[in-house]
Amino acid sequence: MHHDVCELRDFYYTTSLGRAAQKAMRDQVTGYWPSVKGLSVAGFGFAVPLLRPTLAQARRVMALMPAQQGVMHWPFEADNHSVLVEETSWPLAQDSIDRLVVLHGIETSERPAALMEEAARVLKPGAKLLLIVPNRSGLWARRDGTPFASGRPFSLGQIETLLDEHGFRAEGHSAALFFPPRNRASWLRWAMMLENLGQRLSRYHAGGVLLVEATRISDTPRPTGLSVRERRPLRILNPGRTPVARPAWRDHAARDHRSLPR
Repeated sequence: MHHDVCELRDFYYTTSLGRAAQKAMRDQVTGYWPSVKGLSVAGFGFAVPLLRPTLAQARRVMALMPAQQGVMHWPFEADNHSVLVEETSWPLAQDSIDRLVVLHGIETSERPAALMEEAARVLKPGAKLLLIVPNRSGLWARRDGTPFASGRPFSLGQIETLLDEHGFRAEGHSAALFFPPRNRASWLRWAMMLENLGQRLSRYHAGGVLLVEATRISDTPRPTGLSVRERRPLRILNPGRTPVARPAWRDHAARDHRSLPR
């Protein structure tokens, strides 16, 4: 089930819980990529809460929003950087992106493998991908009322396997959203303190989301099914093939037939 762009906008920009979640994840993204000066940066899903710091540094910034979700103008106060795209077909050239962050994209996708292939297509070899997904063992994936409770949550092993199968090498991981997903002022006063404490005590087990950074590796030739040769191929129309020995039961049947009275 895909999110609705209006619900995502309202969560991140009008609720205290959403703004706290935005800050916690954005701090992690900045830690991975402290500088994107002169680079081409893209976000897929609803990554705009995390892309704002890149607007002043990057050569270009694009927010790719899937058609099933919907699109909105972003940033609100400036020229639009967002575009509505097909989930597995982006209007970007091959090997054209240096940094790609995916938020609220992979867990709701009906074709995650095809989505990863499209990400690999647009990223340059050596470029960086940052996947942010709901943590299967975290509290946020189990609590309704936030975008992280929809779709499929992941474990770290599942994400690393998905990356490995589609041309990426996982480089590092962390977590965010260690504070409870409750939109109450009494809880949110302690949100950043709990977030910092969680970062020191646990790298991913208790966090609401997993962040996994990966590098796009160069394409390598892979064997296909057509290159596998049969050791004893069946040659139906080969006139020179060695005749197969006649079954013994046929010899017995022929002798019995000749011995019958005529």
